Amino acid sequence: MELRVTATTLEVLHGGKRVAAHPLNARRGAHTTTPEHMPASHRAHLQWTPAKLIAWAERIGAATAAVVRWQMEHRAHPEQGYRSCLGLMRLGRQYGGDRLEAACARAQSIRSPHYKSIASILRSGLDQRPLAAPVAVQATLPLHENVRGPGYYH
Repeated sequence: MELRVTATTLEVLHGGKRVAAHPLNARRGAHTTTPEHMPASHRAHLQWTPAKLIAWAERIGAATAAVVRWQMEHRAHPEQGYRSCLGLMRLGRQYGGDRLEAACARAQSIRSPHYKSIASILRSGLDQRPLAAPVAVQATLPLHENVRGPGYYH
């Protein structure tokens, strides 16, 4: 295999014959991808956009939409969240929208809006249990002469 690089093109040669050619991006560090040279799984992602994924999630419910938005916002590039979002779609087909919505709500309540967490919640059936109300914890200060309490700082 041999590569031929010009100012505008990268060519791949095999046995002296060109088997592929890619245009080079003029921006430093940028890349170009020819869809027909992508793996089939990556090509399938081309039809999706963040807006389409969020619109799908909103039809399921507010918690699912929040998880999908989180996936898009917490990645260097929104496309990196597509696999997780497509996985959520698969979970929705497998378990139903109501269960997916409940699992996303639970995942948010434990601050873990990740695909793996949501899949685990669904597998274990935790989505079908009520969310526990947050317990108010009343902190009591130990009695000691060095503990000043909040009144000291006013």
